[in-house]
Amino acid sequence: MMTIEAKLATTRFNVDEDNAHIEVDPNYPDMAEKMKLVNACPACLYRLQDDGSLTFDYAGCLECGTCRILSLGKVVKKWEYPRDTQGVEFREG
Repeated sequence: MMTIEAKLATTRFNVDEDNAHIEVDPNYPDMAEKMKLVNACPACLYRLQDDGSLTFDYAGCLECGTCRILSLGKVVKKWEYPRDTQGVEFREG
């Protein structure tokens, strides 16, 4: 049985360097909202910094929509699927 790490290692990301498909407000004031994203993202792309700000790297996004459902219009300012031929490409491993 493959581990989740091994399965993710077979995943390919076509990163659209010119268009971030997800944008966040790193200084959103509600810590509970930010922690939802830190704890729920299956790719661990949301990170809380020592100063309380939030960082996010869309390049490894699995496009699951968890952050969109949890926080669109709050911490998450924009969420859309990447442009054609961009984004995650799942491959059987």
